[in-house]
Amino acid sequence: MTDPKAIQPSELDQLPDRDPEETAEWRASLDAVTKAAGPHRAAYLMRRTLERAEGAGVALPKLLETDYVNTIPTGAEPAVDGDEELEQRITAWNRWNAAAMVTRGSKHGVGGHIATFASAAWLYETGFNHFFRGKEGDGSGDQLYVQGHASPGIYARAFLDGRLDESHLDNFRREAGGNGLPSYPHPRRLPWLWEFPTVSMGLGPISAIYQARFNRYLTSRGIKDVSESHVWAFLGDGEMDEPESTTALTLASREGLDNLTFVINCNLQRLDGPVRANFKIVQELEAQFRGAGWNVVKTLWGTAWDELFQLDTTGALVRRLREVPDAQVQTYQTRDAAYIREDFFGKDPALAEMAKLLSDDKILECFHFSRGGHEARKVYAAYKAALAHKGAPTVILAQTVKGHTLGEGFASKNANHQMKKLTVDEFKGMRDLLGLPIKDSDFVDGVVPYGHPGADSPEVRYLQERRAALGGPAPARRLHPVGPLPAPADKAFAAFDKGSGSQSVATTMAFVRLVKDLVRDKETGKRWVPIVPDEARTFGMESLFPSLGIYSPKGQTYEPVDRDQLMYYKEAKNGQILNEGITEAGSMADFIAAASSYATHGEAMIPFYIFYSMFGWQRTADQMWQLGDQLGRGFLVGATAGRTTLTGEGLQHADGHSPAIAATNPAALTYDPAFAYEVAAIVKEGLRRMYGEAAPGEDQDVFYYLTVYNEPMPQPAKPSAPGVDQGIVKGLYRFNTAESAGLTPAANAPRLQLLGSGTAIHWALKAQKLLAEEWGVAADVWSATSWTELRRDALDADAALLRGEERVPFVRQALQGAEGPVLAVSDYMRQVPDQIAQWVEQDWSSLGADGFGLSDTREAARRHFGVDAESIVVAALAQLAKRGEVQAASVKEARERYGL
Repeated sequence: MTDPKAIQPSELDQLPDRDPEETAEWRASLDAVTKAAGPHRAAYLMRRTLERAEGAGVALPKLLETDYVNTIPTGAEPAVDGDEELEQRITAWNRWNAAAMVTRGSKHGVGGHIATFASAAWLYETGFNHFFRGKEGDGSGDQLYVQGHASPGIYARAFLDGRLDESHLDNFRREAGGNGLPSYPHPRRLPWLWEFPTVSMGLGPISAIYQARFNRYLTSRGIKDVSESHVWAFLGDGEMDEPESTTALTLASREGLDNLTFVINCNLQRLDGPVRANFKIVQELEAQFRGAGWNVVKTLWGTAWDELFQLDTTGALVRRLREVPDAQVQTYQTRDAAYIREDFFGKDPALAEMAKLLSDDKILECFHFSRGGHEARKVYAAYKAALAHKGAPTVILAQTVKGHTLGEGFASKNANHQMKKLTVDEFKGMRDLLGLPIKDSDFVDGVVPYGHPGADSPEVRYLQERRAALGGPAPARRLHPVGPLPAPADKAFAAFDKGSGSQSVATTMAFVRLVKDLVRDKETGKRWVPIVPDEARTFGMESLFPSLGIYSPKGQTYEPVDRDQLMYYKEAKNGQILNEGITEAGSMADFIAAASSYATHGEAMIPFYIFYSMFGWQRTADQMWQLGDQLGRGFLVGATAGRTTLTGEGLQHADGHSPAIAATNPAALTYDPAFAYEVAAIVKEGLRRMYGEAAPGEDQDVFYYLTVYNEPMPQPAKPSAPGVDQGIVKGLYRFNTAESAGLTPAANAPRLQLLGSGTAIHWALKAQKLLAEEWGVAADVWSATSWTELRRDALDADAALLRGEERVPFVRQALQGAEGPVLAVSDYMRQVPDQIAQWVEQDWSSLGADGFGLSDTREAARRHFGVDAESIVVAALAQLAKRGEVQAASVKEARERYGL
């Protein structure tokens, strides 16, 4: 056996060494440097060599972590194109007013956050003055995802430029009076200012990535050229722990989204303490983003550190910065020079010698104030580098101090996220530090004054001139003057009115067939955005692949394995389908970008996102809430819906509750259609309401949720009775009576009303027949297309009654005069139909699929949950027996006959 010690490194290499002698020379050189100058010098040379190789295009694995220093050295920083002194004064006013607004609001107990904006002020101000393109220039401008906790600083700047006044600031977090400001970026609450909701944390990062991607999609498809738009996402270092923050990083690099920049405010603190107490979050993030293929720019240290780095001839300072954990850096922020001399410099003899050359003031300047994220020149250089980089997205890691300029009581303190106010003395100290012309006499009765240099001051004129040059105010949301989209031809919808005859068709397939017709429409077809999370074949959508194509920025660089088949897998640069892979979160981020394109880009798009209903609202309800906040429009389609229709899949696939979750979202119009013609009618109405001529007072900023099923059933023709179309939209109509079903009940037969939604209506129809033929009971069957819309209408009627207006809920109008009790049934938990119980005048009872799902046949599952036709019959007889309309013995007899 060969001695392992005798094996040369080249012999362990999979690749042959063409020149072992040259390789040996390189190794010898490295050994010599290590021996003569030490391992740190050798590591330095290796890093620089790897960086050089990367810059020269040599195919090597990327260096994932660099020294804990700025990426752009001071000597390479470009001059700031502007008046730095004026920008300093503008930033000072913004800092002051942000803190004053939150402090004044604290008297009302509404809270607010001060420390985040204090750390990030220069990150925003530099962008506003030099980089962020507004909505009034060419194109769509830039898209800004503002860190939610920094909102007071954005309001303060809007106050300075005249878009807000003192009454607005005094109503921060007090919106009920109509002149207030929402706590965080909420477009629904302040639609002229905010574009994107960014709290809950983590949703901003993934949304920004998919927004940048959707911009490319619009351009590639020829809808609108938005290639000049840049997406800026401002994030916290603690926020990066959220899984949504990093889940799509590789998508951004894979698709070369150089129209995207993340700016991560690395103040090293999250809500309760350090982000990485015993580690270094900047280094961790650098490795994570580099590994994902991003361009990384670190701006960590201010110019005060330049002298220290020049003195670092041995590399000891860089080594020490690399090894000190974040929590200790935070501690240095709060300690005196003597402590820093001992704890930071005293750990290394070379650093101890360096410290002798530094005054206490110099040490405190470096460790208390001088951070890369606090200097306009450093931030400007980072932003310029981000825009200049092509072929990949950029992340800027900017080190700051949380609570910067707010005084010793705030800066770097663990509790500063929860600290809502400064004392008058602390404000006076802040005033002196910032050099603001605010007099002691301006503090009347202990109330902190707002500060403003005047509408015609140099600061305000400069601010407005810079914004005018960049295309108008920012942030801003604009509704472009676009008219309603033309309605598709009725033919596409009417095709479902005649039913399917003897052919069995699932409502999932009916929806897909409808969309196939709608995307052919000459006027609006190109505006449909089909979104699916790698389940298109499950939903029968593969026929759309060759006709619409799957969007890919690279097109199709391979020959698909099924190229010789009719429905082959086709990718294209101008593809219309967004097939996102196994990611509901990514698909929802896609949907949100498309659903709000009417405002972001002035281009109304019609997204429909089809997904396993169990994995939609349950997994991504937070994003659905974000969608509602962002005033998005479109169709969410929960396919393979219901607790008992998905045979064999079992507990985690059996959806018995998505309509209940959807009902909690005020912007979601939730429908559970039973028949193909209902699907068509709901989509037609949705297109009118969201994209067409809205009725007076009608909210267009809604989205639709439709549950559709994978159970093929014969699709009936639409009833010809009056009011069917209205009933479908409002949520309830009578599908048939016992008589119209041909059951000919006796004249004095007991009667009841069966309300069913979705696939459950088929069980109700079977029960209707059993009741008539075996028990002499007449039942009318109603299709409840939307329990939720019925409830909302009833709630509106209740509210109107409190205002002195008489209004009868639609559900009561529809059921008026209907004989007998009401029995409601659905494939969901009973609370879904029970939403309307209190407004039904008849005796009410319901059946539903409560509990966990299970794997079995549809029939066995329905018997298990007690929602099959036979169970409906027994429940109906029990209701009638309570009323004395059938014999009590009939209930027992029915149970025994059906084996319940």
